[in-house]
Amino acid sequence: MQSLTLSTQLIQQVVDLARRAGAAIMEIYNQADVGTVYKEDNSPLTQADLVSHRLIVGELTKLTPDLPVLSEESRSKPYEERRTWSRFWLVDPIDGTKEFIKRNGEFTVNIALIEDGEPVAGVVHAPAVQTTYWSARGLGAFKQTAAAAAQPIRAAVPASAPMLVVASRSHSGAETEAFLAKLRELGDIDVISIGSSLKLCLVAEGAAHLYPRYGPTMEWDTAAAHSVVVEAGGTVTNLKGETLQYNKADLLNPYFAVLGDLPPELRAQIVERL
Repeated sequence: MQSLTLSTQLIQQVVDLARRAGAAIMEIYNQADVGTVYKEDNSPLTQADLVSHRLIVGELTKLTPDLPVLSEESRSKPYEERRTWSRFWLVDPIDGTKEFIKRNGEFTVNIALIEDGEPVAGVVHAPAVQTTYWSARGLGAFKQTAAAAAQPIRAAVPASAPMLVVASRSHSGAETEAFLAKLRELGDIDVISIGSSLKLCLVAEGAAHLYPRYGPTMEWDTAAAHSVVVEAGGTVTNLKGETLQYNKADLLNPYFAVLGDLPPELRAQIVERL
């Protein structure tokens, strides 16, 4: 792949690929049995995960044969090999497999382009609700639904009460509750529960002020939506305020916070309580 000045066409091709993967996923989603098994870490894996993985990896390899592809379902690639990658695709064939199994529609296809440890482009497609988010560095962030053409999005939320906080549908805990209690010192809050990387996308489109994550996630869970958030004017950082890095040895994210494009005083008050 050449420089990112040529990435508009590339990203549209990746958007189309994510939608094709979404269509394949929905064929299985609508079946009585989605073929669930469990991996060594006891996380679920469905036939749809594998179908999406094979389609995306195969097509990305054709599209950019010079770029490696790392998918959740092919993460056995050793770090000694990966550490030499300056640019590669990072894929989650289905982010929110638990939501897929629950059939609540809150799952996504995530495809990110990583360059020197940072996500520089991303596509997040939610096939059950026919909604796609995408971004590329310097080109902005966009959202498209079945009912409307693509529109640019901004992570700008008025500093008004109540504060809107996104929380995980399937993963929460005492640390999150403790943070929410400290956040209530600033005034009323409303908590929005949703699955998968849609949590980051809500911040990116200005539908929520922030998303705190006190719990384990992997790099493929966040990379694509991370790009969307940043191009929309928000931030994705660890609890020390440092931008999340990608292609680490263990591929594990630290606890992190996603903040919209907030007034400086409000941002400082939130960060103080993380």
